[in-house]
Amino acid sequence: MYPKKELAQLVISACHQFSIDTVVISPGSRNAPLTIGFSNHSAIETLSVVDERCAAFFAMGIAQQKRKPVAIVCSSGSALLNYYPAIAEAFYSQIPLIVISADRPKHLIDVGDGQTIRQENVFENHILFSANLVEGKTEENKSLITEALQISKTQMGPIHINVPFDEPLYETVAELSDFDFSDVISNEPKQVTKFETLASIWNRSAKKMILVGSNYPDIELQKALEVYAEDESVLIFTETTSNLYHSKFINSIDKLIFPLSDQEYEELQPDVLVTLGGLVISKKIKQFLRKYQPKQHWHIDELRAFDTYFTLNEFIQEDPVEVLNKFLEFTEKVDSNYQSKWLLKKEQRAVKHQAYLSDCEYSDLKVFEAVLKTIPDASQVQISNSSTIRYSQLFDVNPTLRIFCNRGTSGIDGSTSTAVGAAFADDEQTIFITGDLSFFYDSNALWNSNIPKNFRIIILNNAGGGIFRFIPGPLTTNATEYFETPHNLTASHLAKMYNFEYLAVKDSITLEKELNSFYTESEHPKIMEVFTPKEINDVVLKNYFKNL
Repeated sequence: MYPKKELAQLVISACHQFSIDTVVISPGSRNAPLTIGFSNHSAIETLSVVDERCAAFFAMGIAQQKRKPVAIVCSSGSALLNYYPAIAEAFYSQIPLIVISADRPKHLIDVGDGQTIRQENVFENHILFSANLVEGKTEENKSLITEALQISKTQMGPIHINVPFDEPLYETVAELSDFDFSDVISNEPKQVTKFETLASIWNRSAKKMILVGSNYPDIELQKALEVYAEDESVLIFTETTSNLYHSKFINSIDKLIFPLSDQEYEELQPDVLVTLGGLVISKKIKQFLRKYQPKQHWHIDELRAFDTYFTLNEFIQEDPVEVLNKFLEFTEKVDSNYQSKWLLKKEQRAVKHQAYLSDCEYSDLKVFEAVLKTIPDASQVQISNSSTIRYSQLFDVNPTLRIFCNRGTSGIDGSTSTAVGAAFADDEQTIFITGDLSFFYDSNALWNSNIPKNFRIIILNNAGGGIFRFIPGPLTTNATEYFETPHNLTASHLAKMYNFEYLAVKDSITLEKELNSFYTESEHPKIMEVFTPKEINDVVLKNYFKNL
């Protein structure tokens, strides 16, 4: 059973030919031709999620893990606008999200017809391509769909296909028409990297810094960077979401640079900065590199370069692993104490870190220490934004773990939904660590029948936006309640409604005891809600940095 509408058949055929095998559908009537067609296609898995905002982040989580396009389908009107937060995140995180919206025909737009808005090009500021289909123009529509899907795969980001349907919407036929989408646009030729020129600068520089932002786990990149770490003039900074680990990598950037003096900042200032990977979490490193700018900044990425530090000299638009390996042929090791000096500083910070934590009172910081120690090897870990991801950056993480966070726009709005999607797409266990505001904001994420039994959620509930007690500013105003939004909510009733096992923790002893069995097999997914004292969390964290 397939839709009679040619536009629907075109879209479904194209998705199949472009190997899109997962489609997340939100209910509606105007999208009935698409729903009927996708759900009846033997090579396409369809998943139903009611809330469009959650559906989009859920699909994004699947695409994040599968590293291939996933489609989302919705009805017309405001349903489409609920996709926007996830679209913006996918745009900046370079995740291929195929947005397919049903629409009213043009003659019904802006005439007072129900469930009707101006849908064409509605995402134009955060979309790679918009294909606005027109009924009756088969070849033009084929060309638009082909270009849209090809761009999503080659440029890794969201595209929008807007499909107008007139009634009737539920007519069906027995077979899907055979459309040919073999003509695809070619990739633009990329620039030739001038390795000799770059090497002449590199080999004269005694202070070289490589900074890696968010990055999917990559063994070949790990190996390449380990070779660079053998050069005493090279200092490698990574983050929790870089998924790169080595004794000569500095992974807790804030822990190292937060206490530095102006003189030490000048000593750390690199001659050459090489960046790769996605967006960087550490605000301190961004502030540092904007104030103490390198003489040269090169960014390596196949798709795009952000001039984050306002000093970009070279955009090397190639695969980072290939570039790093080839560049080694042109480089020479340079005598320098740059790496050894800062690795020693790293060791000193680690000693103070451990000393402080060993005597630290029950708080968000102490909870993070306990949680990160107990997560099973090879797990996928999804972390929500705001304080939560920042706490994770202070610890040495088990190198077998894979860490992800929505850092494209750094919003709290879809963290839970993304984690659910990522858990659905991954055979290994997924643990989601989140703050209370982020969890409650996206609580509809649990309204999803596709959540695996081994999914685990750990909520740090400090009764409000704890980060606003730490960052300078909010507490100096008389509007604190509007920043941190205090509440007395718990997840216990949500857990019951959505059939999750639920545990409440309010002290270190209970936390340690419950974590021992929290990750074991169960008939239902689990939530552990850890209540921490909001009055002292910021004090503990501020004292931690003073202690460093």
